[in-house]
Amino acid sequence: MSPLAFRVLGPLQVHGPDGPLRLPPGRQEVILAALLLETNRVVSTNHLVDLIWEDNPPETARTQVQICVSRLRKLLAGADGEVTITTRPPGYVLHTDAGNVDAALFTSLVLQARRLRERGELDQAVRLLRDAVTLWQGDCLSGLDSGPLANKARQLNEERLAAVELRIQLELELGRYDGLVGELQRLTHEHPLREKLRGQLIQALYWSGRQAEALEAFRTARRFLAEELGLEPSRELRELESAILAGRLPAPAAPAPVRVPGNRPQEETAGAEPEEDSEPAAPTVPPSPESVRQDAVPHQLPAAVADFVSDAGQLAALEEALTGRPGRTTVGLAAITGKPGTGKSTLAVHVAHMLSETGFPDGQLYCDLRGTTGTPATPEEVLGRFLRALGIPGQLIPESLDERAEMYRTRLASRRVLVVLDDAAGEGQVLPLLPGSRGCAVLVTGRARLTALPGAHRVELDVLAEDRALELLSRIVGRERVAGEAAAAEALVRTVGRLPLALRIVAARLAARPHWTLASMVQRLANERHRLDELAHGEMTMRASLSLTYEGLAPEDRRLLRLLSMAQAPTLPSWLAGALLDDHRPFPSDLMEPLVDVQMLDVAGVERTGGFRYRFHEIIRVYAREQLAAHHTPEVRQEALARMAGGWMHLAQQAHRKVYGGDFTVLHGDAPRWEPPASYTDEVLADPLAWLDAEQTSLCGMVEHTADAGLHDLSWDLATSLVTLFEVRGHYDLWEQTHLSALAAVRKAGNLRGTAAIRASLGSLYMSRNQFDTARQALNSALDVFQALDEPMGEALCRRDMALIARTSGDDSSALELYRRSLADFDRAGDVVGRAIVLTQSAHIRMRQGEIAEAQRQLDEALDIYEGVGYTGGRARTLRRVGQLLLEQGRSDLAVLTFTEVLELCRDSGDVIGEGHLLRDLGHAFVIMGRPDRARDFYDRAVTAREGVMDFSGGALARLDLARLLDAEPGRSRELLVPAVEVFRERRMGRELAEAERLLATGC
Repeated sequence: MSPLAFRVLGPLQVHGPDGPLRLPPGRQEVILAALLLETNRVVSTNHLVDLIWEDNPPETARTQVQICVSRLRKLLAGADGEVTITTRPPGYVLHTDAGNVDAALFTSLVLQARRLRERGELDQAVRLLRDAVTLWQGDCLSGLDSGPLANKARQLNEERLAAVELRIQLELELGRYDGLVGELQRLTHEHPLREKLRGQLIQALYWSGRQAEALEAFRTARRFLAEELGLEPSRELRELESAILAGRLPAPAAPAPVRVPGNRPQEETAGAEPEEDSEPAAPTVPPSPESVRQDAVPHQLPAAVADFVSDAGQLAALEEALTGRPGRTTVGLAAITGKPGTGKSTLAVHVAHMLSETGFPDGQLYCDLRGTTGTPATPEEVLGRFLRALGIPGQLIPESLDERAEMYRTRLASRRVLVVLDDAAGEGQVLPLLPGSRGCAVLVTGRARLTALPGAHRVELDVLAEDRALELLSRIVGRERVAGEAAAAEALVRTVGRLPLALRIVAARLAARPHWTLASMVQRLANERHRLDELAHGEMTMRASLSLTYEGLAPEDRRLLRLLSMAQAPTLPSWLAGALLDDHRPFPSDLMEPLVDVQMLDVAGVERTGGFRYRFHEIIRVYAREQLAAHHTPEVRQEALARMAGGWMHLAQQAHRKVYGGDFTVLHGDAPRWEPPASYTDEVLADPLAWLDAEQTSLCGMVEHTADAGLHDLSWDLATSLVTLFEVRGHYDLWEQTHLSALAAVRKAGNLRGTAAIRASLGSLYMSRNQFDTARQALNSALDVFQALDEPMGEALCRRDMALIARTSGDDSSALELYRRSLADFDRAGDVVGRAIVLTQSAHIRMRQGEIAEAQRQLDEALDIYEGVGYTGGRARTLRRVGQLLLEQGRSDLAVLTFTEVLELCRDSGDVIGEGHLLRDLGHAFVIMGRPDRARDFYDRAVTAREGVMDFSGGALARLDLARLLDAEPGRSRELLVPAVEVFRERRMGRELAEAERLLATGC
């Protein structure tokens, strides 16, 4: 007998063996649609209630849902279809073959098509995509009246358009231009805001020989966007127009391994120089899984809670959802939701640790998405963090969300990695963070129900069952104590509403006071019983339960709790307590511990000093902030914030000093510092870059916090000090974000010196991004102010970077003059490291001009300076130039020794970009020495190193070097050159492209 067939891609329909089934309109339609959208997965009763009544469900809502489900069961059973609806806490599951539901079939066909595309089977992929789209009979669930379901329907409608766009792209790659024009004209009329479709129309017209119409299609798009939205077309559309006008829009080639988008790496950043043998990066395309190095294994999970109380069935269901059912073809996805204080994060971390070794041996990624704060983490920010954890240097991480997501999915394509996303604000924050590989899994927590996450297994936490609440109380207070007062223990867990957070708070007070009885605690809570009974339903009762603990604190502990709530860092170092209270005791953690004892603060981890880090539960932080506003004037709060920011500023300044050997190449303001204990500072900054890495979120947040609070001198000083981290790690997005916040603050305050310092630093950033025109503007405006203020350090920094821009542009004479004046400025400022940087950079020009002796003198002086102050990074860059100079002098053996030393320095510091440069330098040296066998080895390793971190322009240069040595191996040479030509063309590296094409043409 034919099975039932369900259609949701259009009006909701059910077809049985004898034709369509008539569905009673209204609630049964809504419930059936919700079950079909989650075929073979649990849909909670609460979710069904929300779908039908949204904001105002009646008291009988759950009963009415049960009645509707019962009627649906009878309807489907009467049709003799192999379909069942079973009850499974916390709701229902509709069981049927996924192929009987058009939405599931559509998703499966699109997934198969994408896999065929990856294998280069474009014809078959196009056929599957056409089959997928023909399943649609209109907008998803059209005619069904349910606001929450409409959100899911909109998502499926978007996936339909994405499938159409993908199919058209594949047909363009197959050369079917003429046949697509009419369809694309219709689609752009129906969806005028989708610029991808407009771009495809422009390409189809141009490649069909209709150049004038292609340009008119672009102009039509520009007029529409300007008139309707006041926007210019996207960069991609503008580049299409430019390519058509220049006659440089090549037809799409046959499918090839895709590459990773990203910014061209720099061998040096602010105060350093771009690689001279590359041109600025042009737009690139996504990465191929084969090109990605798989050696970075992240382990980012927070510590698990020791007294966790588990639900065996819940854990088993989560394990099954994450590790994979037989035949699963999509990424494992589970969402833990619920009211505040129900233990969402605790459960997620416990499950993640439980599965980490056996289920996900390639690592675990974790991020607090800050969904319940005023500043949720952006997907771009999270992807940047994850990509760095997966081994991608900051310089190579692209700026756009789409390109970061492509790189992230590629990096995880062949791995089994668990991604934990804690405290999500909503589905939009999570969707870009989903891997594409079925070997990976994602575990999300959040207060929202996250019902639009496709295919997610959902766990909606509620209050604890009574037996589990008693078990939690026993683990915290002690089993003997609970057994001795069994009736009082049962009354106590009922009084706090069995909410895990509230129960932990009360139990902590009992544990800290062994002379109290459980009955006495029940009596203490009795006056607030109604509010505590409501604890699982609203914030007011949570506030009441927190007040019990708060009022039991000593006055100084209450004051600290209130002031700590100003901190916006995810975790709190112990010295913050000393800064907020202006208490200089040697062990400030003593100030925190009373708050830990009563569970108002949690211990989040241990620092390298052995000291603890602490964390607020967000509800407690909100409560503490309310108390802050009630007890402290704005002036008191501002003074405490200034001390806290002054502490971060002191530590950041000390970190810079340890990296550079002193306060070199940086400007500082006059805002007062607050100094944590000297022993703490020495220990925590033993590895200053590691500390800056670990505190990156807190430091960047403090820049914005002080900017918003009007502490403009601290804001700009801290922002420019953090460039120590940004330039080494390639955190260009954070560099810009912090500086723009500080810039707004100093401008508002009329702080000219701070404004010039921020603009000069932004000039360095823009230069690192190859945005030379923008960099010149920023540097010139900053230089004008520094000259008016007679600020030699500021003048030196500006002229140094302006010289680097001139040198990169080939204007050596202007560069040398700017270097000369910058050198004089650094000398006036007494900055020896600034002097050494200028000497190293200008020595390269001297080498190119044949002034070997002068270049040698400058490099020797720079090395003496770096060794004197202990600046390892500067020494490495200068030694590389020394090695190149030795090659110019014909002293190849010494050059090899020098390059080898620098290579070890790069490896010790984790500088993978520098490692790739040095491997290539060693290849050059062995070519000059007549040792092609050794040269081939180093060039080969350079290709692997640079492409391993998705530095494809650097990898292409090494491929070209290697191909020159392979005269006798034309097949291997061609294998190297074909992808290199693609990169040179994409990056507009004209000189290298001509050389690679010449070698290919000669059969090398």
